[in-house]
Amino acid sequence: MNQVVLVTGVADYWGARLAARLTAEPGVHVMGLDVSPPREKIKGLDFIQADVRNPLLAELLKSEGVQTVCHIKFMHSVRRSETSFDVNVMGATKVFGACAEAGVSKVVLKSSMTVYGARPDNSAFLPETHPLYGSRHYGYTKDMAEIESFCNGFSRQAPEITLSILRFASIVGPTAHTPMTSFLANRWAPLLMGFDPMMQVIHEDDVVEALAHVTVNDVPGVFNVAAEETLPLRRLIGLAGKFPLPILHPLAYGGVSVLGSSGLKLDRHFPIEPDCVRYPWTGDLSKMRDELGFVPLYTAPQALREFAGRQRTHRYLPDKAALTCDEERLGDTIKRRRRARANEETKGDE
Repeated sequence: MNQVVLVTGVADYWGARLAARLTAEPGVHVMGLDVSPPREKIKGLDFIQADVRNPLLAELLKSEGVQTVCHIKFMHSVRRSETSFDVNVMGATKVFGACAEAGVSKVVLKSSMTVYGARPDNSAFLPETHPLYGSRHYGYTKDMAEIESFCNGFSRQAPEITLSILRFASIVGPTAHTPMTSFLANRWAPLLMGFDPMMQVIHEDDVVEALAHVTVNDVPGVFNVAAEETLPLRRLIGLAGKFPLPILHPLAYGGVSVLGSSGLKLDRHFPIEPDCVRYPWTGDLSKMRDELGFVPLYTAPQALREFAGRQRTHRYLPDKAALTCDEERLGDTIKRRRRARANEETKGDE
């Protein structure tokens, strides 16, 4: 019997990638839900055009026999007639309510470690039980903290539903558009004078694999997910092939205060929350390894070198430097493929 999985947000990057990945899973029937179709056709996807806030969502889930819902529909920017709270928080509450009403057995939520908030009193590695302080300025982070707070009550009211929440570190990769890739998009990466916090990243492919892992396996709980190795910000910038640009604090925080309060996008030269490049917010990965049973294939340096390699071209680098970069990427690929084979052999022995 097929497992019926519904993925929200398939018109957007993460929903489309997860849906495409799940269609390759044997015995899984993948349905996609969004207000518009995916930009590119996804072979094997059963697409339904609708808003996640549609009052008939529960009826759809029930009539289609949906067992698992992957809620990936989150917007960083919204139409003028709406707020991010309407789209993100209200959308999530509608989806969770519909799942409970329809008897869905599992819900998967994509979240972020930014919900912890970057603070001077944070410990080196934050456990999943750490309070969610979020952000006062960044709407997406505030929304995710609100949604996770709602999830706490939801788990108590609907204990029969397996709820898996993955809090990802900063995501990098050759095709994903994230706050960290925007931060690293230019030759110079801005950072606050006098600060060099430890940082975590994860490759975009490992994000998709982690989401697929909890979709096809019953692993309830909240999990920090990041690549192995925690790096100082300056080294992270260097591995990404960029140069650090120290700036005065008022220039960073002034932009956030003015632009954040007006509801506009942040200035493109500082697309990440300044506190996140000032204070620590790294997560403890013990549960990821021991309970989730997931190990990212890319280490942090490998993920950053992959990102840098796709950005470099012969127009900017001499041939020798380009070949050196290519050699590093191939070396990383060989190690990653060996690690993947070792993981498969371990699973086979079990």
